[in-house]
Amino acid sequence: MNDSKISPFAPTHFPSLPPIAGFEMATAEAGVKYKGRTDLWVLKAQPGTQVAGVFTQNLCPGAPVEWSRQALKSSCDGPRLLVVNSGTANVFGGQKSRDAVLETAQGAAQHFGGKAESVLLASTGVIGEPLEASKLVAKFPDIQADFEGDGWEAAARAIMTTDTHPKGASAETKIDGIPVRINGIAKGSGMIAPDMATMLSFVSTDAKIAQTVLQELLLELTQSTFNAITVDSDTSTSDTLLLFASGAARHDLISDMSDPRFSAFKAALKDVLFDLAMQVIKDGEGITKFVTVTVKGAVSDISAKRVGMSIANSPLVKTAIAGEDANWGRIVMAVGKAGEPAERDKLSIWMGPHLLAQNGQIAESYTEDDGAAYMKQSEIDITVDLGLGTGSAVVYTCDLTHGYIDINADYRS
Repeated sequence: MNDSKISPFAPTHFPSLPPIAGFEMATAEAGVKYKGRTDLWVLKAQPGTQVAGVFTQNLCPGAPVEWSRQALKSSCDGPRLLVVNSGTANVFGGQKSRDAVLETAQGAAQHFGGKAESVLLASTGVIGEPLEASKLVAKFPDIQADFEGDGWEAAARAIMTTDTHPKGASAETKIDGIPVRINGIAKGSGMIAPDMATMLSFVSTDAKIAQTVLQELLLELTQSTFNAITVDSDTSTSDTLLLFASGAARHDLISDMSDPRFSAFKAALKDVLFDLAMQVIKDGEGITKFVTVTVKGAVSDISAKRVGMSIANSPLVKTAIAGEDANWGRIVMAVGKAGEPAERDKLSIWMGPHLLAQNGQIAESYTEDDGAAYMKQSEIDITVDLGLGTGSAVVYTCDLTHGYIDINADYRS
């Protein structure tokens, strides 16, 4: 946790995440890396809980990601378990990393029930240091004695690394008139260009939803939430987003995405995922500016998103924003390098309400005083109209400051 410099966008308090039927949890200090703080969380879901997951697209994933991809496919007659640790990502540790996930899963199944092959695992922290699984397993008896339903804030704190604050979100809706609840937590601050989710995010609900529907829904909603954020263009080796549905709510099973009873739940889940994604980007390492990039007039929505990400990931654009410089030339550069259809003389670029450039040159109405005044704001809106079609997309990023360099230069020390 980087608590010496709390993000200027940090919420004033952790939101209320009430217990959800079918889930209990606990945290512990396993001493993986950190001293005097929790670094281990176990979530226990009742038998019959359905789970969906989305994982990193990085081709050098951690052992926990490889394990959990397979665990999702495993049937589970007993409780469904999730074990998460911070301090080490358990990535690039060779056979030691693979042995660690097996030892952790077997220990969890032994203490909490279920099958080892269906235990879900996630780790976050330094890459290249294998996990000492014995430290986690030794804490399982304490965890077992401390299980409770009301432990979401403690869980959010236990999974933090360079985050400056814990991240949580909650929503309530109805299916067939029956109240259902959704709770979610996330961690992430750097190495964020998820291409799936964020570094780690876990969402639970008591809704009764078939696994195939749950998986399709998660894939769809991830695109406009966690897949629309970037801090630094680096896709983590550990990215994991899991959605658990205990089925404890007393409504009939949702087994079809087109079920009209599903729409309110889908909207509520999107709200939770979007809230968590925005908390991640607003806690970007060294952040001083939150930036929304809107691209329209593209040949397709996919093309628009690629252009938006090119702008959002550009170090030159991000450092200009940090320096409060309305440098539209850097935005033109980022549009042109995206590899998507673009024509210089059809571009229009806005910073907030100010039209900076159009028709291949600076806009006649623009003044540097207007741009300089706008860039002093903490939240910046960049809009680009490519003038080629109807495709559009919105992505979210932050500025690039000396703070980012300081955090990452010292990360392993």
